[in-house]
Amino acid sequence: MSGRIAVVTGGLRGLGRAMALGLARAGHRVLAVGHLPEDVPRLQAELAGSAAERVTPLIADLRRPAECDRVVTAAREGLGGLDILVNAAGLTFTTIWPDLFRRPTPPKFWEASDAVVQAVMDTNYVAADQMARRVAPLIVRAGWGRIVNVTTMLPTMNRATSGPYGPSKAALEMATEIWAKEVAGSGATVNIVNPGAGANTEGIAVEMRERSRAGAVPRLVEPEEMIPPLLYVVSRAADQVNGMRFDANLWDAAQPPAVAAMRAGRPAGFVLRPKEEGG
Repeated sequence: MSGRIAVVTGGLRGLGRAMALGLARAGHRVLAVGHLPEDVPRLQAELAGSAAERVTPLIADLRRPAECDRVVTAAREGLGGLDILVNAAGLTFTTIWPDLFRRPTPPKFWEASDAVVQAVMDTNYVAADQMARRVAPLIVRAGWGRIVNVTTMLPTMNRATSGPYGPSKAALEMATEIWAKEVAGSGATVNIVNPGAGANTEGIAVEMRERSRAGAVPRLVEPEEMIPPLLYVVSRAADQVNGMRFDANLWDAAQPPAVAAMRAGRPAGFVLRPKEEGG
């Protein structure tokens, strides 16, 4: 299925950029929203052919309600509608603890500044909530639509040194479960697509990349690995898929999407897979 209209927050860098490009190359029209103008040229440099005509970059600060209104208006009036919302905007550990892997002792939650905590919560959860509350009535009324959230690994949410990142993503994880229940039966769905491990994006510290190459931590997931599960979730084949989370590192692109989804998916929320316990 192609030809839908999508808004991808965080769509100018990292996971969001890969997901925006993946949707465009699959035939969807995409409003790629970011907050740094300098990210636009890189997005445009990766576009080619007809996909270039299907991606529109937009600079906005989604922590502000009026900016969320502007994004929705830009999609509906500029692109002709709004069928898919991908909440991929996020601030990670490089914002909270830029020197995390160089510290002699791990940071404590009380060392984070008020400004950093507020920025992380506003970007990772509040912005997603504000966008979802504007998009949900539209897709429910239309009888079809998708909200796709990006959270994180469950063990990351409660690991020491994860505050306030972990709590912000835990809020979005639980919100996904709630929203999915409330749109059930409407034709709209709410699901999660995650890397399933650390992702090789601008939000990963250099030290983490070095540790991954040395085998000290699991391999980093490439942003493009998010595309196959995303395309499945937004397809008509997933019309009955609601309230699920899919980990890209478990997705076998060689398998039919429905088969890959069975292996990579489980209900959104806080029930761990056996291999995740204590991870």
